[in-house]
Amino acid sequence: MIISSAKPFEEILELLKDEDDIFVVGCNACAAKQHLGGEPEVIEMCERLEEAGKHVVGWVIPSAACSVVSFDSLIEKNPAIKDAKTVLVMACGSGVSIVSSVADLPVYPSNNTESLGGRSQGEVVPELCAMCGDCTVYYFGGICPKGQCPKQLLNGPCGGAIDGKCEVDPEKDCVWELIYCKLERTGRLDLLEKVWTVEELTE
Repeated sequence: MIISSAKPFEEILELLKDEDDIFVVGCNACAAKQHLGGEPEVIEMCERLEEAGKHVVGWVIPSAACSVVSFDSLIEKNPAIKDAKTVLVMACGSGVSIVSSVADLPVYPSNNTESLGGRSQGEVVPELCAMCGDCTVYYFGGICPKGQCPKQLLNGPCGGAIDGKCEVDPEKDCVWELIYCKLERTGRLDLLEKVWTVEELTE
């Protein structure tokens, strides 16, 4: 799941200051699960834009903004997009990019994309993956230190953890405590014998 956060409404208005006839595209996948681009949020955004003096021509919520296949597919869901001069996408950066690739219109984001996360036991879990393009998560018991350690340490903890809590964010468990416990439970502590090189650390 792509983890995002909503831009302040004032920032969105600043982005749209020279734009009008706005069409809003939500996302029924990650953004909806985080209450950033589902139907309630899209309707609220349309209302707020109208109250701010903007003309909203319509809205649509594809199953996932990042899988919109064509401008015609958006027209099929709501023909009002043909009257739009601007599109506001309430999704992650990938969704914004995909909509922009199929729409010959200015396309703006309402959200900031932060990391790759997931859902566990009904909760959204952020920062599971740093999307670095060189996945080494197997060596760490399925727990990514690049994504979850603020210092992105690959050769063990920094030494600043106290009672298993992160030195940088004391509200979080030290990821290296979690990695060690997971590898111990699965009988793979030998994986910690690998020492990562400077090149691997900086990829």
